[in-house]
Parts: sequence; C-alpha cells; structure tokens
Amino acid sequence: MPELEVELDRVATGGTGLGVGPDGRVVFVTGGLPGEVVRAEVTAEHRRRIEASVTEVVRAAPARIPVACEQVAQGCGGCDWQHVEADAQGELRRDIVADCLRRLAHVKEPDIRRGPTLAGAGYRTTVRAAVVDGRAGYRAARSHRVVTAESCGVAHPLVEEILVDGRFGAATEVVIRAGARTGERLVLVSPRAEGVVVPPDVVVVGQDELDAGREVYFHEEVASQRFRISAASFFQCRPDGAEALVDLTAVALGDVDGLLVDAYCGVGLFGACLAEGRPLVGIEADRWSSADAVVNYAAAAGSSSHQAQTAARLVEHLPVERWKSQRAGAVIADPARGGLGKVGVRTLVAAEAPVFVLISCDPASLARDTTLLAANSYHLDHVTTVDLFAQTSHVETVSRFVRR
Repeated sequence: MPELEVELDRVATGGTGLGVGPDGRVVFVTGGLPGEVVRAEVTAEHRRRIEASVTEVVRAAPARIPVACEQVAQGCGGCDWQHVEADAQGELRRDIVADCLRRLAHVKEPDIRRGPTLAGAGYRTTVRAAVVDGRAGYRAARSHRVVTAESCGVAHPLVEEILVDGRFGAATEVVIRAGARTGERLVLVSPRAEGVVVPPDVVVVGQDELDAGREVYFHEEVASQRFRISAASFFQCRPDGAEALVDLTAVALGDVDGLLVDAYCGVGLFGACLAEGRPLVGIEADRWSSADAVVNYAAAAGSSSHQAQTAARLVEHLPVERWKSQRAGAVIADPARGGLGKVGVRTLVAAEAPVFVLISCDPASLARDTTLLAANSYHLDHVTTVDLFAQTSHVETVSRFVRR
C-alpha cells in the first residue's frame, strides 16, 4: 500500500489523528496525534477521505509517550491510546466531544468540563475476550486475529488472573467479571462451559445455561450501595467510575422535586443511589437487568418491608419507547451507544421534566440527541467528560439539559 506524509491538526471521533493529504482529501491516521507530522501507510481510499496508519513519526507531539504494554507490540487492539500521556488523553476526549457538538449539533460554544481523575491501570472489572485453543485473548487492531493475553495492564488483578491463567476448553468467547469491592468473580463462557479451568472461587456459567433460565450473579459496591449484577447484565467497568457518574449526575440534577425517571436503568445504579426517598420509576427492556434493578431498588429503600415492596414495583420491564409517560421532576437516561433516537426523545420529553440528564458513551450520538432535545425545548447547559476507559479513546459523558 502507498505511504504519505501528513501534518495532523486535530483528533477525530474514534481517536484517530486528522489532517489533509497532498490531494486535499481528509486523512484519518490511526496512531497519530494533533500537532504531529507522520508518515502513514494508506489502508483504505474513498472519494473524500483516506484512512491510514502511522509507520513513522517525523515530528512528535508533546503528549506522545513510549508504549509500555508488551501486548500492544504483539498487535493487541484493546487499547488504542497507550502512546498518549494520561492527562492529554482527557483533553483529547474533551476535544472530540466539543468537535461533535459543534459540527453535528451546531452548538457554537459548548460548556465542556472534565470529571475527576481516575486510575489508569488495573481498573477494568469486566473483560470480554475471544478464545483460541482454550486461551483467552484480545482481537488485534482492525483484524479478527486473536492475541493471547500474557498480561493486561488495564484489567483489575481479580480479572487479569483469570484472563491470563484461565483455560476455557472449546469456547469461542468468555466474559470475565469481578466485584472489585466484594472480591466476587464470575465467568460467562460461550457457547458452553466445558473444560473450563479457573480458580475455585470463580462462578462459571455457560451461555447455554443462561438461555435455559439459570440465574447467576455477583455483587459490587458503589456509593455505599450493594448491587446485584446478573451474569448477562450491563454494569460500568469500574466502581470508582460508576461513583463518578453518580456524583456528576447528582450535581446535574440539582434541587429538583417530583418523580425521578431512571430510563434505560440497567441494574438500577442511578435510581438506587439518587432517589433518596423521592418517587422513582425505572425503565429497562433487558430481563436480567430489570430483575436486578428490582432487587437493588428494594435494597436501597431500606429495611422497611413496606418500602422494599414499594421499591420492587418501581421497575417497568419494557423498552423506553413503549413507556407511558408521566409528569416528572427529572429524567435520567443512560442509553446504549446508539443514543436515545427520535422515539426515545419523544417518549421521555413527554414527561415535561425541568431537568434532563443524559449519560452518553458515544460523542456522535450525544450530538444527535442534543439536536433532538433542542427541537423539544431542552437547552444543553453543560457536559462533563469522564475518563472511564484509560488508555483508550472511549468517551463517557454526563450532560445536563434544562427545559425552556
């Protein structure tokens, strides 16, 4: 493939460096940073853009550091920003969000703040890995090739031990999960848990067993609350990150009264931590997560049997788009990567809440949802970025919208 030399002036969604090639086309360079001049191998050409990968750094950015992880040298694609200094990673994430809001949502001067500093190593309490010949590993960058994990600097030690030393028989995939603050560990093996060798404290379940109805879960502690998390339920990848999201959401909510809507509530993280006795409804389509939310809401309600029974009736097990809107004091929404979309926005704004807090894991979907909310009389007040996934370009945000 041909090579080209290009100067990079900004960062694009997905963490690639962005510049203009010799022929005027935009060039997206994997492994490049703003302020650098690089030589890059062209990996794909399109009418208006070129995709390339760094082969040589001609002039390095101040934020560039040597890659310390040996797995990256073997081709591991799990962490795409191992070459970026820690504080610079946070600033680049902020730049990505700002760029999306300006270009896609036409917000001229978005108020974007940075959340608390979180540890950059040993933090991931959930890891999804491919399995080849019984060993777990990560996909190589832009490839189906699996790099066997001999170590993992971002995995929590409770997870790394299983990832490196575990043996998973004829499986094709394994999800390794741990409660960093409880010590509980669980592995979900696909398609079946046969021939699995892990430490004796680890609960092992096959995907076929879940499909047949077996209930398996572990626990994690966040903000003084204990959460039940089923094997197939989503939960944030680190408890300190979950606490950061809860704290920032509390700030974004401010002093609001009335019903609190916890949309896409998952296992009930925000409702359990923030309801504090006010009326609450959680909405969740996934059967495992909604069952967890019932348990976690009830536990947060306290020892009173009446409170617990009331809390257990607060979860509506259905897609958000089918929810029958009620007037609310505030809405919290934590949708999947695709965001709220037109129907989700239409359903939730019908609650006429004065404050709408949106947790997003994709800057482009945040920008699209910002446009949809603006069309429904919600003004973007501010956005806070949270560095949940150190060493990667992944961006998590908490945004406050106020109803005009």
